[in-house]
Amino acid sequence: MNNLIAPDLNAQAVIATERFVLRPLRASDAGLIAHYTQDRRVAEGTRSIPHPLPPGSTESYVRRAMQPEREEDVWAIDGSTNKLAELLGVVSLTRLERDQSELGFWVGAGFWNTGFATEAVAALAAANPHGSRTLFAEAFQDNPGSARVLTNCGFEYLGDAESWSVARNSRVPTWTYLRKMG
Repeated sequence: MNNLIAPDLNAQAVIATERFVLRPLRASDAGLIAHYTQDRRVAEGTRSIPHPLPPGSTESYVRRAMQPEREEDVWAIDGSTNKLAELLGVVSLTRLERDQSELGFWVGAGFWNTGFATEAVAALAAANPHGSRTLFAEAFQDNPGSARVLTNCGFEYLGDAESWSVARNSRVPTWTYLRKMG
């Protein structure tokens, strides 16, 4: 069950799923985001989260995500309506050229293997709030769980590449995926 609720054209959509809602970040999310991303395993699963977290980095991330003129739309995976944590992780879309977007996600380590990431990615792709023709995503090759999330959500393997990981301070081999929309 995916319900897309957008109060106006400039607002970031709220997307309802069976177990949680995807909602725009708010300032109060900074504490839980910092808590989860201080875990080296979470940080090393992303390109952009540093480890250790510098003071103020999470608050800066949340402020950027809340700006009207943002480059990336970030949604909190909020389970509070179903007696789950208020923030389980995040999922994001970054606009690319030619009606394309790049999808990213992470969930707190305590929520791995629960299906939350798959449910969040599937809901965001189904809602397609950017109206994208194509979604791209990547997974580090040492993280087959994230690759399964993408393939379970209809993403197709495109090829191998590599990306810089701030937490690892190195280039990391990746698998690149795409999903054609509509």
